[in-house]
Amino acid sequence: MANATENTDADAPKDDAAKIDAPSTDAPEDAQRDLEATGLGGGAPYRFHIADYAALLKPRVMSLVVFTAVTGIVIAPGEITLLAAIVSTLCVAFGAGASGAINMWYDRDIDQFMERTQNRPIPAGKVKPTQALVFGVILSILSVVAMHKYVNSQASGLLLFTILYYVFLYTMWLKRSTPQNIVIGGAAGAFPPMIGWVSVTGNFSFESGILFLIIFLWTPPHTWALALFRHGDYERVGVPMMPVVVGSYKTKVQMLIYTLLLVPVTLLPGFIGLSGMIYTAVAVVMGAGFIFHCIKLLKSDNDDHARPTFLYSLLYLSLIFMGLLVDHFLLFPLPIQF
Repeated sequence: MANATENTDADAPKDDAAKIDAPSTDAPEDAQRDLEATGLGGGAPYRFHIADYAALLKPRVMSLVVFTAVTGIVIAPGEITLLAAIVSTLCVAFGAGASGAINMWYDRDIDQFMERTQNRPIPAGKVKPTQALVFGVILSILSVVAMHKYVNSQASGLLLFTILYYVFLYTMWLKRSTPQNIVIGGAAGAFPPMIGWVSVTGNFSFESGILFLIIFLWTPPHTWALALFRHGDYERVGVPMMPVVVGSYKTKVQMLIYTLLLVPVTLLPGFIGLSGMIYTAVAVVMGAGFIFHCIKLLKSDNDDHARPTFLYSLLYLSLIFMGLLVDHFLLFPLPIQF
């Protein structure tokens, strides 16, 4: 675009140049051109579009994070005001989104070379890296402060820890240094339901730990399924995802192991009285389906079933937490509880 503009200016007739030099009577248009030149407002490539900044928040990821946090708020024992519940939900949403924005700022050097990420706002030239960083930092601070002021200090502290964990431990260190990146770093995505729980109770508990553990064990098979059918992306930029480092087969074996560990953990809410028969039935059926997909993927000679497994994993976690919500309002306790 810059070269095209320069060529056009060079070929302009002298009369036109005189017109250009003449003072403009259209002040708003001059101001708009100045904004475009400085990158502070309209005009490619750095136009301020709400949609571009919303994309920095990784809305699809955020939606699942918010849903699990809301589940934690709803099923936690105790009472919470409507205002506090809304603020807690928004703070988790914006805290997660802020982490995503900072992640995009840090990963801008590799995002441009990955098919999955090359259209994100920074590599696409829609948002400057510094703008994304400032946006993420400000949102992080506001979300933590608001959580402290309107909810409680325990929830705000856990939210702050989650943001720092994702940004510094996962994004800046683990992601590019070890194939266990998502195993350890994935804990950041498991904290939201615990934050929701703590927003109500003000303390940590065994029950909130189970909610954390469900997502913690779900994250590796979910992410490795994605890494299998996006193997080329990660290999191209040197990110040591499990399929890149140990190969497809060993990755599939580990996916099955984590899924076999996950399913029994999802049954715990029913046995400790946190949920009941409806949830337990959902956990059994969906767990069997997840195991089936992992076995089918393991037995296949290629990675074609990785995408269906990935999509199923999204449905799986959504229905697990939906089952917790439904059973909370229509509680049918299991006959046997610990």
